Amino acid sequence: MTEINLPIEFKEALPILERIIEAGHEAYFVGGSVRDLILGHKIHDVDVATSAFPEEVKQIFPRTIDVGIEHGTVLVLDKEHQYEVTTFRTESTYQDYRRPDEVVFVRSLEEDLKRRDFTMNALAMTTNGDIIDLFNGIKAIEDRVIVAVGDAFERFNEDALRMMRALRFSSQLDFEIESHTKMAILNNHELLSKIAIERIYVEWVKLLMGDSREKGLRAFVETKCHTQCPNLEMKEFELMAFSKINPLMKLDSEEIAWLCLFIALDVTSAKTFLSPWKVSKKLSQVTQDALVMYSKRLDSDWTADMLYHSGVDVISLVEQARAFFGLAYNVEASLELYQSLPIKQLKDLNITGSELAKELGKTPGPWLGKLLKKLEANVLHEDIENTYVELVNTAKKEGNRDDSL
Repeated sequence: MTEINLPIEFKEALPILERIIEAGHEAYFVGGSVRDLILGHKIHDVDVATSAFPEEVKQIFPRTIDVGIEHGTVLVLDKEHQYEVTTFRTESTYQDYRRPDEVVFVRSLEEDLKRRDFTMNALAMTTNGDIIDLFNGIKAIEDRVIVAVGDAFERFNEDALRMMRALRFSSQLDFEIESHTKMAILNNHELLSKIAIERIYVEWVKLLMGDSREKGLRAFVETKCHTQCPNLEMKEFELMAFSKINPLMKLDSEEIAWLCLFIALDVTSAKTFLSPWKVSKKLSQVTQDALVMYSKRLDSDWTADMLYHSGVDVISLVEQARAFFGLAYNVEASLELYQSLPIKQLKDLNITGSELAKELGKTPGPWLGKLLKKLEANVLHEDIENTYVELVNTAKKEGNRDDSL
């Protein structure tokens, strides 16, 4: 066992473990937080595993939430913090390749650790910083390899999503996937068809946003997992080419990750591509708008119309994409141009539709929207000032020139 100093995230959670131990049970820090501690990475969620059964955990702490009690997980609330405390457990067969048919609570840490996905995550740590490593997880971390716990074939048949997790970890941690584990993914990649696309999406986007995107994408294609992902089935060559584009530039949001992928794959409709991925309408729309504007930006500097119809998010995405593909870019300067526009949206006009109709003595109708668009263009292009009087005078002139107004 190896002893190390505990960082603040673990020290803040120590009272949780100590109270469980005082009640006569075992309790350990487990999983990704222990792995990240060894790697020297930022600690995110600190999870606790215990020999105490869920009802026993609830008796120990006054404030808890049953977030997944059927699987042994109780959320313990402690001041401003919250911790997932999960009972040691074993799992039965997995008929749907994702969820166990039955969860059995046990008192054995070893039984709990050996059901986990990868050896680097099958680590436990005591309150004094001793790391319990029953499956050579520390060596895997030192060797920077992802190794399935026990039989890789069994692990992926239990939970097929673990295959995408391995690929995602490869990208995030810059780890290679150990040969037997990688072969098991290749042999079982079709099981991903059993997994909800929403769950695959989470792992896929994290892969794209990883520091070692090239490594993750290469493994993604080599294991044929791409064949189980919507609209990527026949894109192995394009994905491999994409993996080599600007590998040192991190894609730090799902929007820019998708946009750069669309450009590389020569996608014309982001909405059509993303539809089977079941993403939000907001993500679909912003990537579609950015894709269209990126194409326009290839042939032109930013114009007032382009800026106006893009907005901050799209402008930023387009300039980031230009950086990714080695084109001249300047996010800050482009956003400054946008901020200098006289108006950012139609409602910034210093007159409303009802005021305009009243000034012209007319009943609102289709003509009003047409006139407002004319005024919008005039102000945007700084042909007139955005004042009430100027807008009314221009509207009257437009009405005299165009009978439809």
